[in-house]
Amino acid sequence: MAAGANRAASPDRRRLLTTGAAVLGAAASAQLWLPATARAAGTRLPDGVFTLGVASGDPLPDGVVLWTRLAPDPLHGGGMPAQVVSVEWEISTDPRFGGGVLRGVAQARPEYGHSVHVDVRGLRPGRVYWYRFRTGGQISPVGRTRTAPRPLGFGPSLRLALASCQNWQNGHFTPYADMYAQDPDVVVFVGDYIYESVPSATAVRRHEGGGEPYTLTQYRNRYAQYRTDPDLQRMHAHAPWVVTFDDHEVDNDFAGEIPQDPDKQTHAAFVARLTAAYQAYYEHMPVRATAIPNGPHIRMYRTLRFGQLATLNVLDTRQYRSDQAVGQEGAKDPALTMLGAAQKRWLLDSLRGSGTRWNLIASQIMMAETDLLPGRGKLWYYDAWDGYQAERGALLGEFASVRNPVVLSGDRHLTMISDLKRDFADPSSATVGAEFVGTSISSGGDRDQAAFHAQWDPLKADNPHWKLIDAHCGYHLFDLRNDAVDAQVRVVNTVLKPTATARTLAKLRVTDGRPGVRVL
Repeated sequence: MAAGANRAASPDRRRLLTTGAAVLGAAASAQLWLPATARAAGTRLPDGVFTLGVASGDPLPDGVVLWTRLAPDPLHGGGMPAQVVSVEWEISTDPRFGGGVLRGVAQARPEYGHSVHVDVRGLRPGRVYWYRFRTGGQISPVGRTRTAPRPLGFGPSLRLALASCQNWQNGHFTPYADMYAQDPDVVVFVGDYIYESVPSATAVRRHEGGGEPYTLTQYRNRYAQYRTDPDLQRMHAHAPWVVTFDDHEVDNDFAGEIPQDPDKQTHAAFVARLTAAYQAYYEHMPVRATAIPNGPHIRMYRTLRFGQLATLNVLDTRQYRSDQAVGQEGAKDPALTMLGAAQKRWLLDSLRGSGTRWNLIASQIMMAETDLLPGRGKLWYYDAWDGYQAERGALLGEFASVRNPVVLSGDRHLTMISDLKRDFADPSSATVGAEFVGTSISSGGDRDQAAFHAQWDPLKADNPHWKLIDAHCGYHLFDLRNDAVDAQVRVVNTVLKPTATARTLAKLRVTDGRPGVRVL
């Protein structure tokens, strides 16, 4: 999105929708930073309430979500008094907040971890804004965000970063320092924001707590620890994020209401764990009130548009899926679903009716085939789309009539960039799209590259649709234009130290009207 000068919306056009954790309320003021009487009355707040920083997300042409969470003692439940706290917010076209300012008040409620979600509307499309919060005489860091282009606009470009898989114990989140320097318009995060694994004495950075999180307080502490990473916090404050979760935000390889180890977690216990995990996820993400959980359910699949250039469909491949297959015949069972009926209808309707140049699909799980058996026969990961082949085949059949489908995935802790084939059982099958499986921010740590290629290169003959595989930590950067998507695989030399050197490992391109991807 091109940045530019902006004038404030006129008062008669100004509409501000303020989302507290669970309550929507209108609030607006165009004149003054709100008075002290709007703050928490009668209670002095602890120092350092803004230790988790600020964030924004889900940009619209006229609005964006602003987020913070009051947590002066972030690793021990938050440290806030058990009462509602009024939090003032403001957003401006001026980084010094000298003009064009919108202001309001949101309520930080203890039942939602004193998180604040402000759904600001009445903004101008395709503009850069700055925002901040204040309560109890304390002022948050300043955040920077962008609105999406106007709905019928053909903006010159959109810069998008793809990230996933940030394991605190495996390393520092150094790729975000380079991402900040590359200045994307929006960050798409496709899962594994936290890891639920137990603390390790030999880890690069040790998880808080004494074991896996199960309760709401334990999940809050784990998210808060991750939110203290300086590079992650800085990136959240620099650009809007579009997020979805995968498995580690709850429990490794879970499916719907089925845990990884049902012999150790009863259904009732796992439903309670889902309820806690989803609420903590909502509390720490810059998402709208539509994502407020209802017990063990949360609505995360949604569509965002960036003018006429791109539609972004964000999937939830965990909550509605069938349990994983245990063999090849099971993986071909047409009764198995990754998306569930309602989400699948939504996705197909969006793809068929988007009308945009590029149709992006944020899928936590790899869609292209990964055949792990050299030579004759097949061996698949059943947790990925390979385990849900009938539904994948139907979806890829739809891709044949969709303009420029590009899938953005995570999960693998590897870069795996592929052509999407109409039928992976037939190497000569038509190419119907492209997939970029982004590498990890830190999960897996610094890999032995020689060992990786010794293991994976022999599989290339059985996976001719692969265009590039690699095991460095990093992220993917995309420049979308009307004629092409240019992609960079950005990697760092280490995540074992707080600082790292970044470089472009590879450049690739998807051309308008030509399904598939090529290495430049």
